[in-house]
Parts: sequence; structure tokens; C-alpha cells
Amino acid sequence: MKPKVHVRSIQQLHQLAGPEPPRHPLFSIHRIEDLNLAHGNFPESMTYDFYTIGLKKNLEGYIKYGRTNYDFQEGALGFAAPYQLMEFHKDLIQNADGWLFFFEKEFLNGSKLSGCIDDYGFFDYQTNEGLHLSKKEEKSIEEIFKNIELEYKLPIDRYSKQVVLSNLELLLTYSQRYYTRQFVVRNEVDSTIYSNFKVQLNSLFKEGKIHGLPTVDLLAGKLHLSANYLSDYLKSTTGKSAMEHIHMAILDIAKKELQTTNKSVSEIAFDLGFEYPHYFSRLFKKKTGSTPTAFRAASE
Repeated sequence: MKPKVHVRSIQQLHQLAGPEPPRHPLFSIHRIEDLNLAHGNFPESMTYDFYTIGLKKNLEGYIKYGRTNYDFQEGALGFAAPYQLMEFHKDLIQNADGWLFFFEKEFLNGSKLSGCIDDYGFFDYQTNEGLHLSKKEEKSIEEIFKNIELEYKLPIDRYSKQVVLSNLELLLTYSQRYYTRQFVVRNEVDSTIYSNFKVQLNSLFKEGKIHGLPTVDLLAGKLHLSANYLSDYLKSTTGKSAMEHIHMAILDIAKKELQTTNKSVSEIAFDLGFEYPHYFSRLFKKKTGSTPTAFRAASE
């Protein structure tokens, strides 16, 4: 394995991969079957300063994303934000096809996406949480890639950027829709996520006292998922985010403690992982409409 390389621009990526220089300084798009990723200078392990969206099919090998190996042979749409680690075999694309679309954050300046690109949580999903497309969905996504490719190959004019950005926004909107569908119908993969989440969450409180409040990152790590994927999955399938579920668990225990023990509000707060009792009281009132003290008094 070659040393990890940090790629700072699309221009540098083109130099490493060996194709012609990018036609636009802030974005580029390529068909995987046309790339020569086995080029001698191309890194097998890299991070980069720009965003990537890839539709990958029939890859002979694996991509390592963070600590997870993922086989893309069945085809998936994957997203990566800047600074994420990507690793793969140099012979990965033999007999493979698909698309790779790269764009710098500066490309979004002045557009609607500039202020909301980070709201698309799937850019921070792990690779094994890729979007698995139906044939009909895949066709829709490929049409968008073709539109971007067509614009990429045309001479740059005053409309070039807007055309590409419009197609990018459409691609992201479709991806949100398809991920919601995937959360619901891919039961063979996701059916145990909610039950395992509840088991892990409840286990944190078994000792009656925890060190710090449970976080989405902590629970996602126990489930070998990214925090964004876990929260989006729970939101889509239960109507509540991961953090909302954590708050519900905390409040259930707090209510029981207030009703059945003589512990002070501060003691209960510390036992539940709150560093400062007034944070607990604020959360309790926000979620129940009553202060802990008033709740206890009403329960007597």
C-alpha cells in the first residue's frame, strides 16, 4: 500500500490520475471505465479537500472508507465530504463502470447549495451505508450524470455553473428520496438497527450511573454505523432522531426516579450523566412542560 496522500485540488487529482487537465477548475466528472487509476502516481490511500459523488458498479475489489471495507459489486451511489479517508486496490476498476463527480466547495459560492450542502448528511455516511439503487432509480441518476458530463465538455459560458448546480441539486434531492425509500424497504439490512440501538441505549443506564450523557456518536460506534446514518434512519422509520430517542430514555428514567425515590433533582441529574443539574431541569421542562420538582409534587 502506498503512503496516504492529501489531495488539495481537482487539478492535483488529475495530475495524479494521469488524464487530461480538468476542463473546469472547480469541478470535473468522469466515467469510471475511462479512467486509468492504475497510473503509477495515483495514490491507493488518500484524503482530499473537495466533495465526491460516485455511482460505482462491478468493482473487482473493495473500497476502504474509514475502518470499513465495502464491496461495491452490486452497485451503489456513494458520497464523500472533504477530509475523509479513501483506500482501494489499484486494480479496482477492471471491468467496472459508473461515474465519479468531484466538486470544490468554492464551486457552490453564491448558490442555494452553498448554505445547505452540510445538511445532506449522507456525505458523512460510511461507505457501507451507500445508496443502493433500483434499476429505475439508477437510470434517473445516470441521466443527471450525463447532463453534467455534457455541460462539462462544453465551452464555459455564463450559464455553465448554474446548469451544473441545478443538476447537482436535483441529484441530491433524488438521493434524499431514495435513501428514505432504502431505510424503509431494505429490511434485510436494517431491521435490527432500532432494536440494537435500544439495547445499547438501555445498557448505558443499567448501572444506575453513567459517565457523561450518551451521545449519538457513542451509540452509532457501538452499532458500527456513522452518526448521521443512524439518526437519519431512526428519523425516517420512527419519526424521531437518535438524539430525541436518547432524550426520551433519559426522561423515562428521570420520571421513575422522581416518583419512586427520595433523591434530589441534582442527584438524579448527576446519575443520568448531566454535568450541571440546571441543564437536566431545562431539558425536563422543555420536553414535559413541567420542572422536575413540580412533576414530583404532582405525582405524590
